[in-house]
Amino acid sequence: MLEIRNVTKVFNPGTVNEKVALNDFSLTLEEGDFVTVIGGNGAGKSTMMNAIAGVWPVDAGQILIDGVDVTKLSEHKRAKYLGRVFQDPMTGTAATMGIDENLALAKRRGKFRSLKGGTSKKEREEYKELLKILGLGLEDRLTSKVGLLSGGQRQALTLLMATLVKPKLLLLDEHTAALDPKTAAKVLETTEVIVNRDHLTTLMITHNMKDAIAHGNRLIMMHEGRVIYDVRGEEKKNLHVSDLLKKFEEVSGGEFANDRMMLTN
Repeated sequence: MLEIRNVTKVFNPGTVNEKVALNDFSLTLEEGDFVTVIGGNGAGKSTMMNAIAGVWPVDAGQILIDGVDVTKLSEHKRAKYLGRVFQDPMTGTAATMGIDENLALAKRRGKFRSLKGGTSKKEREEYKELLKILGLGLEDRLTSKVGLLSGGQRQALTLLMATLVKPKLLLLDEHTAALDPKTAAKVLETTEVIVNRDHLTTLMITHNMKDAIAHGNRLIMMHEGRVIYDVRGEEKKNLHVSDLLKKFEEVSGGEFANDRMMLTN
């Protein structure tokens, strides 16, 4: 479903601030893979996700989604293949529009959108059923402005919107990092339900090693723009945080230097 072939991305080339963010990076995801991604600061995690989304062009290599070469496609042309949830709960929703209007926009992703306003009764009934999966009571607040929701409610809604039209690939960029632990756990639980229900191919960057082990069928660790560890199945299920720290030290030759990750494990 996703093939990243020998992708390189260098920021500020030829200057004192030159940074090799992706270094001949390759990764393949099969349909239905749920891959968690961890790594220290500057490992290239978000750069990889932005490369897939087409936020900027890569310097070398290829990116294919479901067999389609999207390497040279602009960000908006790739959007029809992707669902994405960002770290900031304020990103991904229109604050001045109602919950139902936000869902209506998401439902029309990749399709022709006319100037005809409003949502039909049938649509609203459909949205109510969809919102029930979140367990947040939002199905009774369809016309509430999204800007009035809490960060956790907005993030849960954004997740629903990103998956309303089944994407080829779901990108979760530390989507629980800005939430309190209880709300983060709820959003992760909902993520797991939706991903499993719709058999979504998913990449989830997380700063929490426990979450990386607990969720998904595969885990990759990045360092200096490359994958340094790739584990799946039963081996992944049996991992402990201490195993990941030890593996990082073995492969990279240094200690895992990310205070935020250390504090949340």
